[in-house]
Amino acid sequence: MKRFLLVFVLLLSSCSSSATNQSAPIDSLAPCSSIKTTGAAADGLMLECLDGDGELAVQAIEGPAVISVWASWCTNCEAQRPNFIRLHNEAGDKLQVIGIDVEAVNFAAEYKDRVFAEFLKEYSAGRTPNPDVLCNAEIKFKAFLDHAISLGAQAIATGHYAKTARSDDGVHLLKAIDETKDQSYFLHRLTQMQLSKVLFPLGEITKKEVRQIAADLGLPNARKKDSTGICFIGERPFREFLNRYLPRVPGPIKSVDGKVLGEHMGLAFFTLGQRKGIGLGGSQDGTGDAWYVARKDIANNTLYVAQGHDHPWLLSDTLSAMDASWVAGCEPKLGQYSAKTRYRQEDAICTITAEHDSSFDLRFESAQWAVTPGQSAVLYQGERCLGGGIIVR
Repeated sequence: MKRFLLVFVLLLSSCSSSATNQSAPIDSLAPCSSIKTTGAAADGLMLECLDGDGELAVQAIEGPAVISVWASWCTNCEAQRPNFIRLHNEAGDKLQVIGIDVEAVNFAAEYKDRVFAEFLKEYSAGRTPNPDVLCNAEIKFKAFLDHAISLGAQAIATGHYAKTARSDDGVHLLKAIDETKDQSYFLHRLTQMQLSKVLFPLGEITKKEVRQIAADLGLPNARKKDSTGICFIGERPFREFLNRYLPRVPGPIKSVDGKVLGEHMGLAFFTLGQRKGIGLGGSQDGTGDAWYVARKDIANNTLYVAQGHDHPWLLSDTLSAMDASWVAGCEPKLGQYSAKTRYRQEDAICTITAEHDSSFDLRFESAQWAVTPGQSAVLYQGERCLGGGIIVR
């Protein structure tokens, strides 16, 4: 097997809109003819040469190569281009210099219309949506994928921890090797067309291995803490964020036996199973255990709370889901599967007991904790993700 070294030089992270240090445009760059290739490049990762003429596949590169990821809109990139031209001229046959021109695309309008508006609508209705699921289906694997295809791309690659597999009956979505980081839950609404045009290079390796690769390359984010925030909110306090967009509609907080314990600021600011931020502490009448949000009575604007993690009001052995989306393009047969009702939850054995158009009902072997309307119920058959729907009750 041919062995070669690729050194990627990433300049975009240090780009600035400032006009300082901007160099004059370079009229000519290293021609593609100077890059040695062997064999056909049809199945490789296509790279644009520094002069923008022709295409090159990674498999076709012989010997050491420096790949510069740059963009015409990046001031720092423009400033560095003469250095790469000089490197190419001085290296001769000893080193190949290749440039990848990066295009910046703004999907803010699509995100606002397809994801953020739906996010606020669901919270206003008292449900708890998962915007990451919708973002994947509508932005990353729709708006972005469609744009990439319009430019002639055959596929896109993302950093999701998941896998795909092809068979005679289509493309299957599979769990990642590292099940502690598996993100198939967030990808369950992808279609056959979308999955056929995506690559998940991290699906076959663990997060630990990814960090080690980054450390070996000296990348500054090799030990960066994992992000846990919602995509467009980040690590900011969630309630503070919602306060900017949703009105406060105060109402009573009641115990499961109907006793008024306090006042909430609005049902939209609470979710089932929530323990912190209720405002009751453990000093109210009862067992002294922590209080949990157990039910939201939308019609009467009442928040019900229960004491104890495993209170019966927090446990459900059935659920109903709507707006179902199935990876295969058709619903699975009635029968036994496993499911997650929230991310990072262990797969729970369940049975599909009914299907009606785009909705379905599940019954679990053991009761599930804090099944939350607005979240996704995602079905699995072994490591294969079948799809899922939005929990309504």
